[in-house]
Amino acid sequence: MKEWYAAFRQGLSIENPLTVLMIGLCATLAVSTQVQNAVFMGFAVVFVLTMSNVIVSAFRRQIPTEVRIPIFIVVIASFVTIVDLSMNAFVPGIYQVLGIWIPLIVVNCVILGRAEAFAYHNRVSLSIADGLGMGIGYWSVIVLLAALRELFGTGRIVWFDTALVQLPSGYQPPGLLLLFPGAFLVFGFMIAGSRWANEKLEARKEARACRP
Repeated sequence: MKEWYAAFRQGLSIENPLTVLMIGLCATLAVSTQVQNAVFMGFAVVFVLTMSNVIVSAFRRQIPTEVRIPIFIVVIASFVTIVDLSMNAFVPGIYQVLGIWIPLIVVNCVILGRAEAFAYHNRVSLSIADGLGMGIGYWSVIVLLAALRELFGTGRIVWFDTALVQLPSGYQPPGLLLLFPGAFLVFGFMIAGSRWANEKLEARKEARACRP
């Protein structure tokens, strides 16, 4: 159980795919202008990442090393197709907004990287933990980034035409936050905060290890 929890926890903070490994940034910065878009994009990544890890890990002994990358891509593309068709059927409005970014999950470095670096070398239970940890780590960062950009860039957070949070009417939102320069600026502060939190966490671990 400790080993499973350790694999799960890596993606949440220590090896967060966005704030630490900094992979899969293109889609993150592009769709994080609204919370509702980020929520569905995050769920799509969690599903594809976890299920791909399961299949790759389950059949890792049957996958020839020489053709493993094409096989990984086929597995990932299969689950992306499921997500693509499901979103088009059940949330067509979100699907239209996300557009090309859903199919491009196939080549998302987070998913392909975990299949290659982790799932291909570990058993199924640990691969599930890694997929969930990395996926939830990705989801939490993209949703927080979208919340900050939408709230301070528009003055409110909207969920399917309903305002969940709204700043005072006198607030003048800077449109920069909805553009790529604003995304990089906010994301930079998030990276700094993440590294500060990780350093504090490591310091606590070292302090506990030094205790008699």
